[in-house]
Amino acid sequence: MSRTSRDSAPMRLADVFAQRQRRHNTRVLLLYLAFVVAVVAVWMLFFHLLMRAEGQSHSWATGLYWTLSTMTTLGVGDIVFVGDLGRLFTTLVLLSGILLFLVVLPFAFIRYLYTPWIEGQRVPPRLAGHVLIAGSDGIALPLVAKLDLHDVPYFVIEADTQRAAALQAEGISIAAGEIDDRTTYDHLRAATAGMVVANCDDATNTNIALTVREAAAGTPIVALAESERSVQILQLAGATHVFALKRRLGEHLANRLNAGHAQTHPIGSFRDLTIAEMPVHHTPFAGRPIRELKLRDSIGVNIIGVLEQARFVAAGPDTVLSEHSVPVVVGTRAQIAALDEFLVIYDANYSPVIVIGGGKVGCAASHLLRRRGVPVHLVDRAGLGADWSGEPPVQIFTGDAADAELLARAGLGEAPGVLLTTSDDATNIYLAVHCRQLAPELRIVSRVTHDRNIDVMRRAGADIAVSHTSLAVESIFAALRGHELVVLGEGVELHELPVPESLVGKSLGEAATRERTGLNVIAIQHRGGLVPNPGAATILEEGGSLLMIGDQTHLSAFMREYA
Repeated sequence: MSRTSRDSAPMRLADVFAQRQRRHNTRVLLLYLAFVVAVVAVWMLFFHLLMRAEGQSHSWATGLYWTLSTMTTLGVGDIVFVGDLGRLFTTLVLLSGILLFLVVLPFAFIRYLYTPWIEGQRVPPRLAGHVLIAGSDGIALPLVAKLDLHDVPYFVIEADTQRAAALQAEGISIAAGEIDDRTTYDHLRAATAGMVVANCDDATNTNIALTVREAAAGTPIVALAESERSVQILQLAGATHVFALKRRLGEHLANRLNAGHAQTHPIGSFRDLTIAEMPVHHTPFAGRPIRELKLRDSIGVNIIGVLEQARFVAAGPDTVLSEHSVPVVVGTRAQIAALDEFLVIYDANYSPVIVIGGGKVGCAASHLLRRRGVPVHLVDRAGLGADWSGEPPVQIFTGDAADAELLARAGLGEAPGVLLTTSDDATNIYLAVHCRQLAPELRIVSRVTHDRNIDVMRRAGADIAVSHTSLAVESIFAALRGHELVVLGEGVELHELPVPESLVGKSLGEAATRERTGLNVIAIQHRGGLVPNPGAATILEEGGSLLMIGDQTHLSAFMREYA
C-alpha cells in the first residue's frame, strides 16, 4: 500500500467523525433553542392568565415584550403585577431567565459552537512556509507582531478556549488545540510549515519537539531553553535551534561593553560583512562630522548609523559625533580588524568591569568577559548564585547595589563600564540613574525585560539597553530567514531586496535610496559577488540585490518609491 493511501484513510475517517460531531453539536443547540422558545411561550401564556385575573388586558406582543425583558433582567417596570401571585410569578420568570440566558446560553455557545469552530480550523491546503507558535505566553505576541510586519502567515496554538477566543478577538490567528498532541500539528500542516516555535517551559518544549518530529520530520523547530542543562536535551528531542535566551542575553550585553582599550564590538554579521559598534569616547573621532573621518577611503568601513541614547539613528556625511555617540560601522572582517588596530591606543582602561546581578544573565556576561581576559567585579545582594560554574570572578561584593559606598569599593569610579543584569526593570532603571550620577563618564549597558521600558531606560542614562523580548524575537526571526542575528535597535533590521526595475542601469548615487527612503545600502549582490560599502558610482545591475538597513517605515517608503 502506498503512503498516500495509508495517510488518506485515517484523514477520511477523521473527517467522518468531525462531520458527525458537527451534526451532534448542531442538534444540541437546536434542541436548547427549542426549549427556550417553549419556556418563553409558557411564560407568555401564564402572563396573560394572571393579568386577566388582576383585571388587566394586554396584547400578545406586549406579553412577549414583558417576558423577554424580565428573563434578560432588563425589565423597565412599565408593565407590572399588583398582586402577590403575579409578583411571585415575575420572580420565577426572572430566575429562569438568569439560568437560561446568562448561565447556560454562553456555555452552550462556547461548548457547542465557538470551540468546535476554532478547533476545526485548518491551514489552507496549499499554504506552506507558515510559522506555528506552540504557546501564547512569553514572546508569542511580540513575535506575532514581527511576523505580521513581514506578511509571514502564522498560527498560535492555544489549549485554553477562553484565552483563544480573547486572542482571536484581537485579530491574532489562533488554532485551539493541545500543544503536545500530534493531531494538532497534522491539522495545521506542520510538515509544510516554515518553522515551529516551542514557547513553553523546558519540559513542555521537549514534549513539543518530539511530537512535531513525529508529525513533520523536516520542519525546523526553534526551542527556547530556560536552563543551560536543557539545551542538549532539546537538541536530542529534535529541536533544530535551541536558544538559551538568558545566556545569549548576557553575552550580548557583554559584547557591547567597553573594556581594556578602545575597539569595535561586533553585533552581527551577514555573509562576508561584519556589523560592529565603534567607540568615540576619548578618540580623535569625537566632535567631528563623519565626512571628515574618511574611514571609507582609509580603511574601507562605512558608518551606517549612530546609537544616540541607545536609539539607532541614520547617519549622513554631516552627522557630528559626540563623546557619547556610538557609531555603527559595516565592513569585511579584515576592514574591521584594521579599524581595531587604529583604535588600540585610545581610551585604555584595564580596570575591572562591574556586573550588577548574579543571576543567569549576569553569570553568562561574567563568563564571557573572563574568557576574554577582562577582570570582573560582581555585585549582588545575595552573593554568587548557583548559576555560576567554574572559577569565580575576580571579586564578589555582597550587598545592595544602591549603596554608593559598596559601589565605590567595587571600583565604580575607575571601571570602564557597568552591566545591569537584574530581572527587574524598575531596579535597573534606578541603578542606571544612580550609576550615572556617581560616574558621569561611565558606559552603562542594561538589560530590559519589558519593551515598554526601553525609552525609560534611555532617559535614565543607559548607553545601551537590550530587551530580553526583542532579542528572543530577533533570534527566532533570524533563524526563520536563515541569517545571523543582528540587533541594531528597536525596529531597525537588515533588508535584502532585489534591485527594482526602475533602478537598473542607474548608479547608487542617482538612486539616492537613503535620501528618498531612509534605507542605507551597505552592500550590493552582483553576479560578480558581494560588493561591501558600495560607492555612489556603483551601477545597479539587473538580477542583483540590495542589502539595506532601516526600520519598517523606511522599508515601506522604499516599496512605494520603487516597487
